[in-house]
Amino acid sequence: MPTMSAVVSGDVQGVGFRAYVMKTARGLGVTGEVWNRIDGAVELVAHHRDAVQLENLLRSLAGGPGSPETVEHGFVPTIGNYDSFSIAPTV
Repeated sequence: MPTMSAVVSGDVQGVGFRAYVMKTARGLGVTGEVWNRIDGAVELVAHHRDAVQLENLLRSLAGGPGSPETVEHGFVPTIGNYDSFSIAPTV
């Protein structure tokens, strides 16, 4: 199953960014999780059998709440086994 990892930097904490990512991912049928990082960025891992849905999620990140400035991403080996998309604790 295709798996994407992404880190979003900018003004993305305390503005509802993780909730936006979760709602968008669930709407696309994407599973995984999103969390705040101690350095002020937001990180996520997302899975879907169709890589196009992961690309749709990726495109949505730049339009999220706050001021997302950069989105670093890549496709990675499958990490974890998720039944839905959720917000995880800060790491």
